[in-house]
Amino acid sequence: MWNKQQEPFKIYGNTYYVGPHGLTSILLTSKSGHVLIDSALPESAPQVVANIRSLGFRIEDVKLIVNSHVHFDHGGGIAELQRLSGARVAASPWSVEVLTKSGVGKGDPQFGSIPPVALVPRAETLRDGQTLRVGDIKLTAHFTPGHTPGGTSWTWRSCEGKRCLNLVYSDSITPVSSDGFRFSDSREYPTAVQDFEKSFAFLRSTPCDILLTSHPDASGLWQRLENRQKGVRPDPLVSPNACKELAERAAGQLRRRLESEKGR
Repeated sequence: MWNKQQEPFKIYGNTYYVGPHGLTSILLTSKSGHVLIDSALPESAPQVVANIRSLGFRIEDVKLIVNSHVHFDHGGGIAELQRLSGARVAASPWSVEVLTKSGVGKGDPQFGSIPPVALVPRAETLRDGQTLRVGDIKLTAHFTPGHTPGGTSWTWRSCEGKRCLNLVYSDSITPVSSDGFRFSDSREYPTAVQDFEKSFAFLRSTPCDILLTSHPDASGLWQRLENRQKGVRPDPLVSPNACKELAERAAGQLRRRLESEKGR
């Protein structure tokens, strides 16, 4: 169901949803080129390309591809989309290692239970807080590890007329793992709990008018979109407390996971 066809749509300003129904892929547009955030599955690449085209844009004009985390369901199509577009690829240091060398990273809580991603020939290594520019797009990387050691969330501003909003693309911040992995005392990923706390702190503090998530259901996107299409006002996609609420839900999930690890 992740790869179910989804008609692309405008989120706000120059920000568009171009992924399949179950996995988010975001297009940011400018007159000087575009940015793509996440690629969904390997088999999603043709749908992403078609969705971009149906909005009146071209994959060849995508100049930069970035990622939330390098799992097959969010980074699986990066290699193909990079090949089709010729775009730069940029990611966190851990993610660059996975994207260019290993395909799946040790220290990943899901190591051993997920397939590798196709490799890209090269990728730029990002710093936490680094801002990337394509045309008039300014996109800032925020390292939000925990789900993987290289998790990255993204912020930017999109405008309609004189009204500009803060958009946040949150990486997954859920404690999902292979059987046998323990977040509380992992030798492979000893900083997992501290990393999650860092990620929660980012979401609690960052300006956040519209929240988007790597899995659209994590932010209730489809219900909010349905309400928008029904004419509900103010715009249901605009929710300044959504990032804080996501952080609190995720913190609760982590507490329950750590409690379940006691005694086993």
